[in-house]
Amino acid sequence: MLCPMPVIELARHLADVPVGGTIAVLATDPAARVDVPAWCRMRGQEYVGEVGAPDGTPTYVVRRVS
Repeated sequence: MLCPMPVIELARHLADVPVGGTIAVLATDPAARVDVPAWCRMRGQEYVGEVGAPDGTPTYVVRRVS
């Protein structure tokens, strides 16, 4: 996904995750590396970090705090 879609999809699906649970965002757009943590700071959620999917796609993990 290209920006701003990763954070739009993250916002849209965060409510599907229970508080304390995590959600993973797969995004090939390099801007997501900055945008996802920034979104977490603005929305009061915890950015857990970046991992690679089995196919190498960057995956950004977010923990729902509230």
